[in-house]
Amino acid sequence: MNFLARSGSAGRAAALVLLVLLVAAAAAPVISRHQPNDLDLANRRAAPSATHWFGTDELGRDMLSRVLHGARVSLAVGLLAGLMASGIGIAIGGVAGYAGGWADSVLMRFTDAMLSVPRLLLLMILGAVLSPSVALLVGLVGAVGWMETARVARAEILSLRARDFVIAARAAGARFPRLLTQHLLLNAAGPLVVAGTLAIARSILLESALSFFGVGVQPPAASWGNMLYQAQTTMSTEPWLALFPGVFIFATVLAVNTLGDALAERR
Repeated sequence: MNFLARSGSAGRAAALVLLVLLVAAAAAPVISRHQPNDLDLANRRAAPSATHWFGTDELGRDMLSRVLHGARVSLAVGLLAGLMASGIGIAIGGVAGYAGGWADSVLMRFTDAMLSVPRLLLLMILGAVLSPSVALLVGLVGAVGWMETARVARAEILSLRARDFVIAARAAGARFPRLLTQHLLLNAAGPLVVAGTLAIARSILLESALSFFGVGVQPPAASWGNMLYQAQTTMSTEPWLALFPGVFIFATVLAVNTLGDALAERR
């Protein structure tokens, strides 16, 4: 909360947008009068109206309901995969920065190797082979999104480990786990929070891209990515089918990145 209080008007606006999106996703059955997979063939490809605020798709399904229910999937994958990636990155970067020597070299060369692999291509191959569920998709996206956070964590721990309070704690008998968790990581919390917000934004984009290419969340389940995929052939005649999920992806990623930038400026 202290970070948010110091994050400025842009950061507070971004946090408000994210809060509204989360509340809208949670309240999707209340906001929309239709179920996301209910068919209404008599109203296929209907333009936005008072009955269907975001229009309907090629099967007559209400787009407002699908966008809001899709938010549950896209935001859940983004948030959980981002948190998973942050946890992995903090663990690897923290150990590398504190231990130094051969452990630092091995872990950072592994990080460099992972960064050299195109993660979207890797995830597309894995998705095509595994046909992942939402839970497995969270694991896959999280497993390839930790490298940037690891570099931030390593840099911060390297700068902190020679500080007087760390030397004093070590002299008092504090062991590595306590030093890392109670002294080093707590004092590196600001940059790590910023890195975590960026990991969440990357995870949302990766999930959307995977679903767009047909190897992420599978229909009839709705996600913003697979709605864009289904709308690509009718964008000239029914633009609302791509407009609304695209706007939600744009707004979410922009809000997360803006919040991360605001926190970085105020830390």
